[in-house]
Amino acid sequence: MTRATDGPELRIPRGDLLRSRVVSDVGTTLSTVLDRELTGYVTLVPQETLLLEGDARGVVTFADGVPVLAYNTVSDRGGPDALAELAVPGPYRVELYAVAADALAAAHEEEALRVPPGAVATELADAPDLADRTREAAPAHRLETDDGDDADAVAAFLEDDERIEAIREQAREEAAERASEWGLDDALDGSD
Repeated sequence: MTRATDGPELRIPRGDLLRSRVVSDVGTTLSTVLDRELTGYVTLVPQETLLLEGDARGVVTFADGVPVLAYNTVSDRGGPDALAELAVPGPYRVELYAVAADALAAAHEEEALRVPPGAVATELADAPDLADRTREAAPAHRLETDDGDDADAVAAFLEDDERIEAIREQAREEAAERASEWGLDDALDGSD
């Protein structure tokens, strides 16, 4: 991953692939990372990107199992903004990589891309228990910025009109498909 706009170039080295699969619950992957105290990163491609050519491809880095950075490689947004963009219904295509801690040291200094320790579990997996476990495992200096994980990501999501409209459109399309399957096309004609 390389980020070359608005600041220094950011490089995440290619790691050792540990797992590659499609998952309906990102929480399982996040729990595995935490339990193994993994240092590395996970790439996330949401269903809408896989099926509908959406605009979210995420990278979340970890140090000893605790999330450090989040980045959307398509929109070039990082931190809570990236989490808000990635927080869409699953499934996700997930690839988990291990990387040496010193190889991620420079990337982890990029403050603009940082996320509070529990934010990834809260935003992507809707898993408050996992978020609590993650905060317990986080170093004390990381918890100083974890005062309401959700607030920044939720605020960023609510300010993203395009993202909200895309979710609404996806819901409309799914409702129309279901209505067609159930023979209720006439019930939706002329309605929004």
